[in-house]
Amino acid sequence: MFLLPRGGIAGVARYDLLLLFAVAVQAWMLWTGLETWDELKAISLFHVLGFALEVFKTSPAIGSWSYPEAGVSKLFGVPLFSGFMYAAVGSYLIQAWRLFELRVLNHPPYWMAGLMASLLYANFFTHHFIGDHRWLLASCALGLYARTTVVFRPLDRERRMPLLLAFVLIGFFIWLAENVQTLFGVWRYPNQLGAWSSVHLGKWSSWSLLVIMSFTLIANLKHIKAHIHVPPDGDQSPSNPSANTKA
Repeated sequence: MFLLPRGGIAGVARYDLLLLFAVAVQAWMLWTGLETWDELKAISLFHVLGFALEVFKTSPAIGSWSYPEAGVSKLFGVPLFSGFMYAAVGSYLIQAWRLFELRVLNHPPYWMAGLMASLLYANFFTHHFIGDHRWLLASCALGLYARTTVVFRPLDRERRMPLLLAFVLIGFFIWLAENVQTLFGVWRYPNQLGAWSSVHLGKWSSWSLLVIMSFTLIANLKHIKAHIHVPPDGDQSPSNPSANTKA
């Protein structure tokens, strides 16, 4: 994002170049096996959820931030590459889960985690109309994940971290990245239109809550996949009583 000039290259706008670059990287990850098709399906959910949030937040009635530059690949005022920014969060979590042999201890009931994630996502929309309840939801998440620990293996031995601390740390580094991106004018908040200023520290909490939502989405998809039986071809006969039990 910060290497491409704001005016684009050879008449191609920066937003369009970023989209082409993101698509190329995604294709390369699939081609090299760094990411699987199943993982791509999961990441596609982040594209959809993230783009829907972008369209709402940048609408004239809301105006939380804006993409000031022109581009052929803008839809409803939002450049299509923006979905890849949310997908990058999901991709990072999926890659870390696999590469660090991640295990989650004392995970809360999946339905409760799913409900919490849904409420967190909804609050990004509804707080413009019925008030911001992020701190209430954050308190609920604190209780929900208070006993949850993540076990991972970065090198030669396992290490542990409270899952809540992981949420806060990931949110912090996303907040830092957002400061860099707004500094180079990829998008701007209303208070940055005249001159750049650092992104409000409150956005750190927003990103941490988004990480909780992202983690829950991946954890629930993994849980569902682990508990769904997909019978092999030719194993759908009525004589096999288990063929349709879990499908």
